[in-house]
Amino acid sequence: MNKTFKPSFGLKNPHVQTLYSSIFTRCPWGKKLPKIDFYIEKFIFSDGDFTECFWYSKPDKENKRPIVILFHGLTGSYKSPYIQGVMTTLEKNSFRTVLMHFRGCSGKMNTLARSYHSGETEDAKEFINHLNKEYSHVKLFAVGYSIGGNMLLKLLGEVKESSKISGAVSVSAPMQLNICADKINSGLSKFYQYILMKNLKLSLEEKYSYHDMTSIINIDKNEVKKLKTFWEFDDIYTAPVHGFTSVNDYYEKSSSKQFLKDITTNTLVIHSIDDPFMTPEILPLQDEISSKVKLEIYQYGGHVGFISGTILSPHYWLEDRIADYFISLTHIT
Repeated sequence: MNKTFKPSFGLKNPHVQTLYSSIFTRCPWGKKLPKIDFYIEKFIFSDGDFTECFWYSKPDKENKRPIVILFHGLTGSYKSPYIQGVMTTLEKNSFRTVLMHFRGCSGKMNTLARSYHSGETEDAKEFINHLNKEYSHVKLFAVGYSIGGNMLLKLLGEVKESSKISGAVSVSAPMQLNICADKINSGLSKFYQYILMKNLKLSLEEKYSYHDMTSIINIDKNEVKKLKTFWEFDDIYTAPVHGFTSVNDYYEKSSSKQFLKDITTNTLVIHSIDDPFMTPEILPLQDEISSKVKLEIYQYGGHVGFISGTILSPHYWLEDRIADYFISLTHIT
């Protein structure tokens, strides 16, 4: 495959890149999402809450193929085209895959008032430790998209030499959350904020049926409907319910950029300059990353896009690049 991403003229627009896989999978000429016979593993966290982890197929403990753990983006799930696409591609390249949903994202609400956030690494650590114990004879790899990518980078920087991951890929990670919250609240990017906020608010409103959320976050359900920005949502809900003193405290402590210099795991960071969710300011300088981190920064690609070929004959370059990187690591790790 071509390791350098080069879109055709018709696919250079960042919004086309960002929305293509979601919109055009339903078109006659678009990519048909594969039918995956998921095996669902219910995973219980140490605090008694749960999530659902979707395997491409029923896991076999005797199978020695490497396992790739996937972490989706904000409001993502097993239904996300980029998840189903990379699962299928990795399976074809002899990797097993499992998607660890963040709490409440699989279609079943988690039991606690809390949810997930961009810097929540403890849940992923628990699941990784579980896999390392259950499948101790195989290598573990990981891919994170958007906030899942930010979380993964932060996790790798936190665990340093104790990492149980043999290699990782982070795609379109919002490595400085405050800058990203500002960017997505401006210009055409407000469209993405509107869609994501709509889903976040619906999830939070549902929690009012099971928890005394008015007492927990000090606003009633009707006030939730009025929230319009990530700054507002994270200030009212995300920060306080997850133990942060303020939204600024949450953004500062959860941004992954500061952790990149401590990563000892072979890690590929894929990012585009034209990402409509953030500005180039979030990108690290060379002296802000460890020698184990490889940056692939492209002029085009949008947010979790990276589709080459043409509009009528697209090639999902990102899926192949991820598989290619992990294949290269199986020979050196």
